[in-house]
Amino acid sequence: MSAEDKPFLQIVRGDPTPEEVAALVAVLTARARTAAAARSAGEPGPVSRWADRSRGLRGPVAEGVPPRGTGAWRASALPR
Repeated sequence: MSAEDKPFLQIVRGDPTPEEVAALVAVLTARARTAAAARSAGEPGPVSRWADRSRGLRGPVAEGVPPRGTGAWRASALPR
């Protein structure tokens, strides 16, 4: 079976109406066209949160965040 013989979309559960299948195909086609247009326009893709180096930085001191500075190790164990 070659790649041309395989179905692009296969419904494995349920009994959708032809209108529901057409709506699904329309949504998938629109999403694929939007992604292709973004790639051809040279727009960068989504940024991975894992690759974001700023996540290693601490934000402002908030509830539940250990204090910083001199004596922080002592204050981190004290109840609030």
